[in-house]
Order: sequence, then structure tokens, then C-alpha cells
Amino acid sequence: MTDDAGACAWLSQAQSIVYRMGKKREIKFLEINFMLEQQNKKYHFFLDETGDHGLTFIDDNFPIFLLVGCLFEDSEYQKAVANIIALKQEFFNTSQVILHSRDIRKCEGSFQVLFDIDIKKRFYERLNKIISEAKFIIISVAINKKRHIEKYGKVADNPYSICLSYILERLVFCTDDKNSSPKVSITIEKRGRKEDEQLLAHYNEIIDRGTFHVISTRFKKRIESFSMVTKKDNDNGLQIADLCAYPIARHVLNSEEPYIPFTIIKNKLYCSGAGKIDGYGLKIFS
Repeated sequence: MTDDAGACAWLSQAQSIVYRMGKKREIKFLEINFMLEQQNKKYHFFLDETGDHGLTFIDDNFPIFLLVGCLFEDSEYQKAVANIIALKQEFFNTSQVILHSRDIRKCEGSFQVLFDIDIKKRFYERLNKIISEAKFIIISVAINKKRHIEKYGKVADNPYSICLSYILERLVFCTDDKNSSPKVSITIEKRGRKEDEQLLAHYNEIIDRGTFHVISTRFKKRIESFSMVTKKDNDNGLQIADLCAYPIARHVLNSEEPYIPFTIIKNKLYCSGAGKIDGYGLKIFS
């Protein structure tokens, strides 16, 4: 089947399902499936976090830890990177600025220019358009640390380790739903020597032993590489993941409160065929 014929067949299927179910979310699910059903393509999975993963201190205003992953097909990632670089050049005259959610919200560092309301408005409009139009899938896992400690006490596991296990499982589930078996390269940001060693040890344990739901061979077949980079490496994929993490965390803390950044990325969350996000693109562990 040619690419055009395949696209037409997919579109026909999409129209049929949307007609039967009458849900806009179904077309988004099919778009995600279509993107991943391409044979022999490379995928990138960028992981970032928000919140403190430690259990010794809990911020009552932000008691959760959340790990988020953004999954890109390589050609779509290159398009997104080109747009991000163009954004940086337009507003900062350099591609070396690091897009960091907190700095942007607080107008700190390079983002002090956003104190100018007109510039801020144009910046957010441009950034929101880039994120909205970029084609990628989001998988996220959150832990309410306070409830976690109340439930498990002294035997409570490290939130980062739990989230990593769950998110890697869902990465496999997401790509297992397809007719192809894509190879995925994972990139994650370094946090510190001790933390990085612990993370790598846990990752290797997952890959070598598997989990309750995914055996080792499935992980090894799907994941091609696991890289750790520093913030100074200016990895645009990690910056996109960072921009997605906080809005999802805000949603977890208060799903009733409207938050524009979350509405922009909501339809990118991995979902079931029925459009269910909970347990798929957003797993809340307690």
C-alpha cells in the first residue's frame, strides 16, 4: 500500500469511528496511532520531572512528584526543534536560551524580557502555537507524596523509582498497541552524581528483570538507548518535556481549575481506544 493509500485508508477509518462515536478525542487517538504505525522509524522519548522526589520534606502547596515523557517520531521531533530554535532566535537573538518552565513563569534570567506585557503576549502565543501543533505523545506518572507516606510509612518506595517503572511500562504499552515495533531512544536530564547513579541502577534493574506487567525482553526489544544529559547541553526535547510537566502537575492537584497550558497539551496524552487518559497518559499512584 502506498503512503497516500494508507493515509486514505486511515482517514476513512477515522471518519467512520468519529461518525459512530461522535467524540473529537477519537480523531486525536487515531492520529496518534497513525503516527506510530509507520515502519522502520526512530523515536525519541524525553523525560523530565516536577516536584521534589524526596520523602523527608513535603510542600503542602505542592505535595506531588510527577515524571513526564514526551514521545516523538524523529522527523516530527526535528520539526519541533526547528520551531523552538526559531522562537529563541526571535525573542532572545540566540538559540542557547534554555526554556525552563519556572523561569518563564517567574520572568527570571533570560525571561526578564517577559515583564514587557506586549512581548510576553507574543511569546506565549508563539510558544503555545508551537507546542499545540507539534506531534508527540505524552505519558506521565504522578505520586502524592503525603498520601504515599500515610499509606506505606517507613517502607514507602522512592517516588522517582516508582514513576520511572510505571512510565517505562506505559511506553511499552503505547508502542505495543501498534503494528510495528519501533525502537525508542530515551533521554533524561542529569540531577547529581548520587541521584544519577541511583537512577541508572534502577533503570538497569527494570531492563534486566522486567516489572510485574512487562518482562525484560519486551523492554530490551523496544528501548534502543538511555542517555543522561545536563541542562547546559540545551536539549530541546527535554525542554518541551519540562514545559509539559508543570501543567500536568497543576491538573493533578486541582483538575477542576482551568489552566490554559494544560488544555493545550491535554489531547497529546496517551489514551485508550475509548479516549480514557487515566491509567494511560496520566497514571496517578497513591
